[in-house]
Order: sequence, then structure tokens, then C-alpha cells
Amino acid sequence: MAASERPLQGTDGYSRFSNETIQRVQNEEGRLSSTLNRLDSNGVEMLTTHELRATSDASEWRMIYHEAAIYLEEGKNNEKFDSHPKDRHSLPAYLIVHSPWYYGLDLTASLVLLALGFVEPPAIPLFRLPVGVHGSIELIALTIVGVELLMKIRWLGWRVFFMHKRTLIKGTTLAIMVVEAIVVLIRQSSHFRVTRSLRPIFLIDNFHLGGIRRFIRQILQSMPPVCDMLGLVFFCLMLYSLLGFYLFGGTETDPYFKTLLDSFVNLYVLLTAANFPSVMMPSYAKSRWSCLFFISYICLMVFFLMNLLLAVVYDTFTSIERNKFKKLWLHKRKACRHAFHLLTSRHPSHNRLLPFMHFRGLMHFYAPKKSIKDILLTYKALLSEQSDHNFLTLKDFCHLYECLQLSWEQAPKEDGEENLHFHPSDRPVFRRFGEFLCSVARKIVRWQYFELIVYILVAGNGIAMMTRIALSSVNLQLSAVEVCASWDTLFFIGLFSVEAVIRVMALGVRKYFASGWNAWDFSVTLACLIGLMARAVDPSLTAVVVLRPLRMLRLFRLKKRYRDVFGTLLLLVPHMGCAALVFAILYYAFAVVGMEFFSGYNMANCCKNSTVASYYETDDGSGIGVNSSTGVGAALGYYHLNNFGDLTSSAVTLFELTVVNNWFVIMEGYVAASNSQWSRIYFMIFYLVTMIVLTIIVASILEAFRFRIEYKKETSKTDEEKMLRQMVTLEWEEVQQWMCNFTSAQLQQILHIEFPIEGKVAFVGLRPRTREVLQARMYKAELEKWEHEESEGLSDSRCPLGDGYHGGDNFSPALYVQS
Repeated sequence: MAASERPLQGTDGYSRFSNETIQRVQNEEGRLSSTLNRLDSNGVEMLTTHELRATSDASEWRMIYHEAAIYLEEGKNNEKFDSHPKDRHSLPAYLIVHSPWYYGLDLTASLVLLALGFVEPPAIPLFRLPVGVHGSIELIALTIVGVELLMKIRWLGWRVFFMHKRTLIKGTTLAIMVVEAIVVLIRQSSHFRVTRSLRPIFLIDNFHLGGIRRFIRQILQSMPPVCDMLGLVFFCLMLYSLLGFYLFGGTETDPYFKTLLDSFVNLYVLLTAANFPSVMMPSYAKSRWSCLFFISYICLMVFFLMNLLLAVVYDTFTSIERNKFKKLWLHKRKACRHAFHLLTSRHPSHNRLLPFMHFRGLMHFYAPKKSIKDILLTYKALLSEQSDHNFLTLKDFCHLYECLQLSWEQAPKEDGEENLHFHPSDRPVFRRFGEFLCSVARKIVRWQYFELIVYILVAGNGIAMMTRIALSSVNLQLSAVEVCASWDTLFFIGLFSVEAVIRVMALGVRKYFASGWNAWDFSVTLACLIGLMARAVDPSLTAVVVLRPLRMLRLFRLKKRYRDVFGTLLLLVPHMGCAALVFAILYYAFAVVGMEFFSGYNMANCCKNSTVASYYETDDGSGIGVNSSTGVGAALGYYHLNNFGDLTSSAVTLFELTVVNNWFVIMEGYVAASNSQWSRIYFMIFYLVTMIVLTIIVASILEAFRFRIEYKKETSKTDEEKMLRQMVTLEWEEVQQWMCNFTSAQLQQILHIEFPIEGKVAFVGLRPRTREVLQARMYKAELEKWEHEESEGLSDSRCPLGDGYHGGDNFSPALYVQS
């Protein structure tokens, strides 16, 4: 093949699949034998006819490996296969957009667009930038985002582009913002730009924020039952509003039901119980029987319907979690089928088996950071007992994602077992002494009373600390010294440090930090040591006293219920991180809208002759609260600080609205200041949206706790150990069969492990304890059912692999075909 026709020359911008990366992997493996690696006149790596099954063009196989790796990437990232590049001319654009450096560039551009909210008017004067500066920065960032969309069109085509909803929304938003940015630069002044609230769309679409997209997708999937329940809630709210207006309206003494609108608004606020019993008292003063109206309303709406909403969302969320796992699992299997059939395209359809050479070529593109030893161990882990020990079947290959999670280490030897490669006298003195210390540390940790002694020390540390606190002096600095820098503090921190060293020597660094409790203990002990040194430098750092009690958290491990709670927290850490980012995005969008509508109002003394006037009264706007009836300073007057003058102030105001305590005061203040009843819509919608998101978050916490409890009931400690650990024995003979073109010396150099002659070495693969791994164990019976359903569905299809596959002897990969 001519040099101009070679599909890969490292210029596609994707460093992961560049020739540079391939060269690095080849150097790591060592120089291949002349029968395995031969270069033609153009410098293209050629593989032997026997190894590549009658294939004379190595560049074609390299392209096959490349496309198979792309399918695996799409399976892992849950990307639809209709976005797969159709020919090699669209490949460079695909690889640029999917390259790590462009992911980072796109993320940076999205964050810059969000950060512009801090420097665009309205903004804090210190941070405010000229219109030309922030307008130019915005246009540059939008251009970077736009380049990605243009490249997507290059390989997607216009039809798929307009059918992909997320990309279409992003493109439409981009077009609007580009026009607005140009208008701002031409006019040299900002205008009413509520569309700035849509900037988070660019951040959500970034590759690194896939968790946020999944969380938002779960929110949208939960909306049908939520909307059903909200329909019932608003129907009851309308009935009570109508009844309340005719029962208590028409009098000046009751300001809450003067009109039907007032009745609806105040009962809407009463859903949060923020203005109860204030809204009841005027009616209650006239008739004690009026309390029945409000009590029935609270019981029905707040205690029953709102909690029923949570129950409905929880039930929906549970099924969504299960379906999400099922779809992702099936999608990964589909990606494995695509890759496997592509790699075995030269084989007869009835005998498609994957040899190690092709598996190794795939891993060079899909997982270039894995060493040849890791690739060998992964290949051996994939081989089933029923399969030939030299080839992978499709069923074996479908477990690729699971095996790639394993981190490999040589299996530990039992105490007293003779080392296979070195005689004790051959080892250096320092190594023998280190092994002796580690052996002693292991015996100490395995001692049956070791954990009991640790718990006694933790409890003793707590008792000593409580005694110090009870006897501490009034002076803050002297009290801090007595609590966190006394002799008993140094004594216990020293013992905890020794305990950490013993555990590290016994377990090794990786195993030690694999335990969340060990990582917590180490962090607290290290923080206490740093705190002592910091307090010695600056005695005013009295806050370091809080570090010492943190070590007592380990005592909660003694009770099973607490272990379940902390285990649930660990499972929820990624999910809660996504929830926090979703809330930040939500705050940003509402803050921008709030600034556009309400930034021009001065809230000090703004609401005279209204029900919330006392909350905003100040002494000539100085910020000193004054009660209108007594003239005495009062905290109520500080509510004028809840404003939308800039992005940070808006975020604080929105957080106060989220807490819902007295949130109606802020709403009514802006209604009075703007002299518009329509202002309430903004605050009501914000409460409704945050209530829905918080309900879904609570449902996710309940679901995670239920999942952990059920998992603990169905899975014993032994079963869990078997699931998280996989033993693999690598025999020298089979390694030589897989890599038959290497000599023994070359294999020793490449593998970096000491094989006994004609022997074998055992390795242990450790899986991370993630929710996905635990779900695979929980849904083991369902996995078999889904696999059976999938097999039946494929058997009914003549072409299960879709576009791009043209099996048979004349097969060529989709990316390799000339357009």
C-alpha cells in the first residue's frame, strides 16, 4: 500500500492512537524477532502470515484494531453506535473531538463561559471587566465549542446531527449566544441576556461530566410520576384556595385571603410550612373552629401527599437504577460483539476465535498504558475452562470490561514458603531485614487481640479528651493547648502512628489504603500531627482541637447499623458529587435569571405598607436593623442583604430560598419592590424545581441504603471476597505458545517477572468495590436471564452487527473503506 494511502500517520490529534504511543508500547515490550516485526520500504510494521492469518497488509490490521478499540470506547462511555465514524476520511475529526486534550480544552472553554458571570454586569466592581474584554473572551470560548460541533457534523452527517437531541440543543444555544456576543461587541454594552442561564448546557455536554448527564437523565425519567403527583397536589391546592377565600376572605383583618390570588399564594407557601401558624392566626382569632381548615390542609398536603410524592419517586428511581444498569450492561456486550466480530472477520463464521496476537493488538489501542504482563493476565482471566487455552470465544470476550477492572499483583506466599527464585543468603542484608520486619508486622496484625487493643486505645483517647475539655480553662488558647497539645495527646498520636506503620508493613501500601477505615485513620493521624506543628507555629490556631475527636469515629464500626450507614455513604460519594454539581448548575441558571430581573432594586426600606416591611427596615440603609414599633435594633432588618446584585449574592439568596425558612419574605419583598405580582412566578418555580431535585436525591439515598442492606443479606463475606478477587496462574509453556516468536530471554526481559524454569506463577486480580461491581453480584440471576434473552434476539437477526460489517473473505473495516 502506498504511503499516501496509509490510514494512520499520527496526525489525527488523538495521542492515544498515535504512532508515538505505539512506538512507546513496542519499546516496552522489547524488540520483536525478525519473523514478527518486519518493516517495508515505507516503514509500516508487517506481521507474519501465520500470526495474522494470511494477512499481508499490517496497516489494515492496525486499522481494524483501531476501529475495534473505538467500539469498546463507545461501549464504556455509553455512546450510541450511530455516531461511529463511517469511513476513514471522517476518522481524524472523530479522534480530535474524542482526544483527551480536546476534552480538556472543551471543559476549559465551558468553565470560562460560566466564570464570565462573575465579571459581566451586574457584578462586584472589583471583578467587573470592560464589555470589549468579556465579550471577546466569550466569543473565543464559543468558537472552541463550535469547532467541536462542526467536527461532529463531519462524521455524523446532518441527518444524525438533527436527530441527536442533546447535540441539537447545544447547537441551537451556541448559535443564539454567538449572535448575542457579536451584538454586545458591536454595541459595546450588555443588554437583557437571560439566555446566559443556558451556558451550563456546554458544561453538561462535556465528556468528563458523564455522571451529571446520567443524573439529569434520571431526573427527567422520574418526571412522569412526579408530574402525576404534582397534578393531584395542585388540584387539592386549588380546592383549598377556593374554600379559604370564601371562608376567610373579604375582611381587612385577614391579609392572607383578601383575594383568590392571595389565598392561592399563601397556601402554596404553606406547603413548606414556612408561614405556619402565622397564616392561621388572624382566622383563629375570629373563630377557634377555623383551625380545622388549616390542620386538615397540613395533614393532607404536607404530611400525606408530599410524602407520597417521595414514595412514588423512590419506587420509580429503584426501577430506573435497575434498568440503567441493564441497558449499560447490554450496551457494553454489544460493543464487545462489534469489536470481536471485527477482529475475527477473517475467520469462518462457524469458527470465530480470537488469538492472543489480535487481542494484544487491540489492547495497544484501547489500553496503551497496560503492560504486556497485564495484557497476558487479562487474556488468561478471560479464558474459560470450556474454551481452548489458546483462543478466546465471543462469550469469553464479552467479559472484557470486567477483567480490565482488575489490578494485578503477584499472589502472596504463605509464611515459611521457600522463595522460588532466590536463596535467603543471596538477598541483600537490608532486604532480609525488611522482610523480617514485615513478617513480624503480619503476625502482630493477625493477633486476635490486636483490633481489641486498637479500640481500647481509641476509647482511651476519647476519655482523656473529654476529661481535658471538662477541666480546661476559660482562655481559648490555653484550653486549646490542654486539649490538643498535652502529654496524653502526644502519647495517643504516637501510638496511632505506630499502629499505622505496623498495618502498612503488614498489608502493603495498596492493601492498607484499599480499606476506607484505614485511609480515614491515617488521614486523621496525619492531620493531628500537622495540626500540632501548625499550632506550635501559630498559637492562635485553636480550631485544630476538632481534629482529635475525629479518631473516635472508628468506634462506630463496632455496630452493624453504623457500618451500613458508612458503607452507604461510600457508595453515594460519586452520586452526591453529581447531585452537588447539578445543584450548582441549577443555582447558576436561576441566579442569572434573577440578576436580569431583580438586580436593579434596592431592598433597604423597600416594602413599606406591606406584610414584610419590618424585615427590610434599616437605619437610612446602613444595614442596622430597627424594629418599627420599638425603635430598637433587630435582626429582621438584614433581609435587604438578600439580593441579586451579583452572582455570589444571588447564590446565597437562592440557598436561603432552598432552606424555605421564611422564603416567602424574600418573595414578597421583591413583589413589593417591583410592584408586580408576576415576580412571584420566579420564586415559586425555583421552589418547585429544587423540591423535585431534592426529592429525587432523597430517593437515591434511600435506594442506595436499601441496595446495601439487600446486598449484605444475599452476599456473605466469603462470596464477596471471591467476587472482588480473581486468581490466575500463568504458566511458562502457555506464555511461550501465545508469544511463540520470542525467545525465553526476550520474554523474561519483557514480562519483568521471574518465572521458574518449566514452572508457573500465581497472580491475584483485585476489583474495585464500586456500585457497578456490587450490582453485577446482586443481579447475577438477572444477568443470566438478560444474556439468554440477548442470545435469542441475536439468533433471530440475520445481521446483528449493524452497519460497517461486511463479513467474509472480502471483509474490510468501515474506517478502511475508501469513501
